[in-house]
Amino acid sequence: MSTPSRWWDPRRYADRRPILLARSRIVSALRAWFKDEDFVEVETPALQVSPGNELHLHAFSTEIIATDGRRADLHLHTSPEFACKKLLAAGEPRLFTLARVFRNRERTALHHPEFTMLEWYRANVPYTVLMDDCAALLAAAARAAGVVRFSWRGATADPFAPPERLTVAAAFARHAGIDLIATLDGTSGNRDALAAAAAARGVAVAADDSWSDVFTRVMAERIERRLGFERATILTDYPIPEAALARPKPEDGRLAERFELYVCGVELANAFGELTDPAEQRRRFTADMAAKQRLYGTAVPIDEDFLAALALMPEAAGIALGLDRLVMLATGAPHIEHVLWAPVADVFGGESG
Repeated sequence: MSTPSRWWDPRRYADRRPILLARSRIVSALRAWFKDEDFVEVETPALQVSPGNELHLHAFSTEIIATDGRRADLHLHTSPEFACKKLLAAGEPRLFTLARVFRNRERTALHHPEFTMLEWYRANVPYTVLMDDCAALLAAAARAAGVVRFSWRGATADPFAPPERLTVAAAFARHAGIDLIATLDGTSGNRDALAAAAAARGVAVAADDSWSDVFTRVMAERIERRLGFERATILTDYPIPEAALARPKPEDGRLAERFELYVCGVELANAFGELTDPAEQRRRFTADMAAKQRLYGTAVPIDEDFLAALALMPEAAGIALGLDRLVMLATGAPHIEHVLWAPVADVFGGESG
């Protein structure tokens, strides 16, 4: 059995302590910004009926036992999203949370099995307002850390510069030479068209890859690492197949009201104009869980209470930002475990990534 890393060794801890103190200052600055914007901070339960129905996210699961011995499955949430949207349905107009979230099969330089997610939601505003929020929060974090540049593994970006806004289609054309829109059949992806375009440009494609699999591979190999240099990049207008919880764009139903924030090649945040149609949400969840069963031999339940709340939820925009990654960028830390006060025990031995 491997010996877990002793992160608490006084000499190792002394090296990390300045980063951890910067983390505390950043958290305080973010809370102050949200207070000034008239948000309420909420707390959500980590134990949920459904951990989230994302196709490629893997949950930690457990069992709850009633006083009379009855048993039921519960899951540690991969995001506080469902609970936050229920609070929107209950009537909260602006809310944020700093939630501990849990994702299995994830431990690299940028991933940890337990991490902190900053999520915030605004009712009755367009999702583009969240782009301005992101710019403001990057600047607030930089001021709190006392830096004028963000950095990660040799890349740098100005956290005070207005972020670049780039569509996914433009990014595919610029960095991969692929006409992404041509591979869409209405609101579905044409797998063969995208696979052929990707293979022609040297991206390996497996015979059983779906359109979404090929999309993800092109993003990872050709696009993501080129985003957010010198200034942040807001990557907008994701195709509908890549936006399970987002509204279609009114002017083009093939695309969704979704954007991601990148800094120094690091994905930092994911935002949606939130889908509020329970029937459409059920259809998407059901399709994704069927695909998850095929791919991984397992699936998680759909939260019926969430779908019921969705029918009452106002139009809203929501976003999830990885706090630990933000601290990494603001401090230049090369590994996520350097910015965690107490990492999860490394039972397999050695940092990953």
